[in-house]
Amino acid sequence: MSTAAALRTPESVLGDERIISADSHVIEPADLWDRNLPPGLKEKYPKFPARNSPGEKPGGWNPRARIDEMEIDGVSAEVLYPTLGLRLFALEDAELQEACFRIANDWLIEYCQTVPGRLVGIPMISLYNIKNGIRELERCKKEGLVGCLIWQVPPEHLPFTSDYYDPFWEAAQDMSMPVNLHILTGFNYSRFERTGLDTYRTAVNTKLTDAANSLFDLVFGGVLARFPKLKLVYVENEVAWLPFFVHEWDKYYKRFRTKMPLPFMEKLPGEYVTEQVYATFFSDPTGGWLMDHFGQDTFMWSNDYPHAASTWPDSRKVIAEELGHLPKDVLRKVVRENVINLYNLKIDGVNN
Repeated sequence: MSTAAALRTPESVLGDERIISADSHVIEPADLWDRNLPPGLKEKYPKFPARNSPGEKPGGWNPRARIDEMEIDGVSAEVLYPTLGLRLFALEDAELQEACFRIANDWLIEYCQTVPGRLVGIPMISLYNIKNGIRELERCKKEGLVGCLIWQVPPEHLPFTSDYYDPFWEAAQDMSMPVNLHILTGFNYSRFERTGLDTYRTAVNTKLTDAANSLFDLVFGGVLARFPKLKLVYVENEVAWLPFFVHEWDKYYKRFRTKMPLPFMEKLPGEYVTEQVYATFFSDPTGGWLMDHFGQDTFMWSNDYPHAASTWPDSRKVIAEELGHLPKDVLRKVVRENVINLYNLKIDGVNN
């Protein structure tokens, strides 16, 4: 840490600014699906190894405890993603996945309704059957959830470059439900036990490769061009990689577009990303140094609570050290305003 960063304190950088985490998590009860699946599907539910994540807090499953822990961290509201549910995106049985997601979404709805406004849930949506996925999206919106979570790495026979998903993209766009893609979802390394060097390789290299490839498919496959009001959110992939990839995509698009034209691309790839793609981070100092040049309207701070990697209970200190150099108006966007605007949140005392 530089001397200048060490001199930045939460008081000098944030003062009484309210902050919102754009990526926090619930931890579903381990027996949630075993208790609620019908007998025929319960038999198909895979036996996952127990999680062993020391340091996780009870607020993951107890919303009242969560509010107390948010106060300790100085966080006013949190956008909530699943924990155990992430691994269910790799299920290959469509009926089972839909049932599991509905059960988890019902649990999340009840969890968030305990403290409405401060706890903001993102529902999981199965996309094996697009019509069913749209119905579940509509149901969850009516129940107060925002956006939706889909697989970041789809199965090979359902690539993002196809038009298979178009009715879903249209529905999400029309309902103003941003589409979220989170690490560890879908048909990637997260399905397998990681040992040796792969423990490290997948945590950084493979994770970012997954994110970059799926975003490439969504941009160069024409999804953002066809659905200009659709918003995507890349979750927990951090952010420093994005301006590099955008620059390279623009450079090579200009070079190759005559030889390999993409008629639907009316703008540079980077323009689609800048206008329609958001991303969360919780500790990315390099990304922080870029934010007054790139991402100030689309990058969103998070604390990853209650996972072991979370910045809790020192989130305001981390913000001060890693983002304290930003102009106040940019900092305010990144720690609060961008997430409010993206999801159209109404949070007492935080919307101005």
